[in-house]
Amino acid sequence: MFGRERRRQSENADAAALRAGLNPQQLAALQTLEHFQWTLSFVRRPMFDAPVPVVVDRTGKRYAVLEADGSLNENPGFKIRS
Repeated sequence: MFGRERRRQSENADAAALRAGLNPQQLAALQTLEHFQWTLSFVRRPMFDAPVPVVVDRTGKRYAVLEADGSLNENPGFKIRS
């Protein structure tokens, strides 16, 4: 197995791990956003609270939080450092 194949497998595993804590509404919204070239950047996992998925647009300039109901929140109340 060469480097590229190993990297793809780890990227797929990372993407699956990021999606693991999302609820069905968030997953459905994420699939729709991916059609518009938004990607799941990372998931904050605060202690004793629900995971907070953060998505980024294709330019990498706009970040938003994917709320539990599947809506986007571009002003989440915390600073997102890029």
